[in-house]
Order: sequence, then structure tokens, then C-alpha cells
Amino acid sequence: MGRHAIKTAPHHATWDQFLDVWRAADEIETFESAWNWDHFYPLAPPYEGPNLEGWTMLAALAMATKRIRIGSMVNGMHHRHPAVTANMAATLDHISKGRFELGMGAGWNFMESDAYGMPLGELRDRSDRLEEGIEVIVSLLENELTTHKGRFFELTEARCEPKPIQKRIPIVIGGKGKVRTLRTTARFADQWDMTFPDSPAHWQELDAALRTHCDDLGREQAEITRSVHLGFDDTDPAELADLADSFFDAGVDIVVWSMRGEVVAHRLEPLAAKLR
Repeated sequence: MGRHAIKTAPHHATWDQFLDVWRAADEIETFESAWNWDHFYPLAPPYEGPNLEGWTMLAALAMATKRIRIGSMVNGMHHRHPAVTANMAATLDHISKGRFELGMGAGWNFMESDAYGMPLGELRDRSDRLEEGIEVIVSLLENELTTHKGRFFELTEARCEPKPIQKRIPIVIGGKGKVRTLRTTARFADQWDMTFPDSPAHWQELDAALRTHCDDLGREQAEITRSVHLGFDDTDPAELADLADSFFDAGVDIVVWSMRGEVVAHRLEPLAAKLR
């Protein structure tokens, strides 16, 4: 039996709509976690319209829910200094009473990054920044003091208090880069997420690369949960359930149902009723 999550993205909806969906998901045990995203612009033409800020939403949604695990899938490393991210993560873990999961990625959207003057850089820069930033975040969340001097970040006896409620906040790394992203995943992540794979075979191709990195680093690959994004649109829920099963049969642990179309709570129950 597979595991399921819900994701409310893109943010073309009102706050009340998001709140209703997350409260409904909290009541439906089929969904073990709920996610939003970390973008500042809508990602569909004409790239205008409402797009509520993800981390601010999470603080409120943590208070509005009781059971479901929460997070943003995934946060661009270049959007915030990793020390800020670590402090926000620890705070959200307290607000949610230990239900927070930290999604991180290298970033890719030049449009919003350039508009806000947040340099994204070339692919190597993004990969280096992601790996170094996660190293900083893990140290801040686990150690009393963090001193670090790297290519992108420098910290001197830095603190992050209070520590999270959880012994370790699960780190979710999203991406498809076989060489760097999956190596960083093998080094740090508790979960790897792949957005919208073309097929189960496509996912298995990248999963094989992750396993190779785990072997090279001496990491037990079974320690890393695998998830994929699938689109939750107007397709018959029975067909969506069959699609999910094809990925579970391939080795995926969790399907993250990314809402397409109207963000309304009444869409959740018919899907949940068909999922296995």
C-alpha cells in the first residue's frame, strides 16, 4: 500500500481556499503530509496573479492543523541564507509540534530570481550552493555552535536555538541532476523527490544513479525515502490511483499529488477514496 501527500501549488488561490484544503487533508488519513511551494511568481503564463509566500503560510497552516506533516516542496537555497532557513525550520518545528519537514533544492527560476536581484548562477554554482548550504543547515540544527568558511557562506560560532522538537528534521531534496543533486541527496537527505517523471522507467533510471552515489559514499540507500510528484487534475480518480500504483510497483514510497485547477477542499475525498 502506497503513501500519499497533497500539494497546493501553484498559488493561484485565496488564503481561505488554501486553509480549507489543508484542514480537509488533515482530516483524511490517506494523506500523510501537505506541502506548498517556495516561489514568488506564478509559473504559468502570463506569470501574473496571486502567489502567497510559502513560509509565512506554513506558520499559519501549522496552527490550523493537528495531524498532517507539513513543509514546502522545495525551497530554493538562494532565496535565503541557510542560517535563516535553519532558524525558520526550527521555529516551524516548534509551532507544528514536531511535524515539519524541510524541502530544499538548488533553484532554477531565473525569471523571479532576476526580478528580485537574487543571483541564481550557472548550474555548477547552484549545485555547489545547495550542497554547502545544506551542510550549514544540518550543523546549525544539530550542533551548539557552527563555524564554517566555504565558497558561498561563512559563519563564526553561530547558534540556532531552540533546537527542533524532532531529533532530526527530515530533509527532502528535490531534483533530477544525476551527477550533483543526487550525490547531495545521498549525502544529506532523508527523502528524495522527483517532480513529474515521464514514466516509472524514467524514475528508475534516476533512482539507479542515487543508489550508485549511496554506494560510493557508504550510505545505506534504504534510509532515503523516495517520492514523486504527480498532477492532480480532472482525470478520473480511479485512473490517477492506477498511475500511482505503477510508480509504487517501480519502488516509489510516496506520491505527492500536486493540485491542478481549482484549489477546493471537496476535490480531496473522491481521490482519497480510490487510492490504495
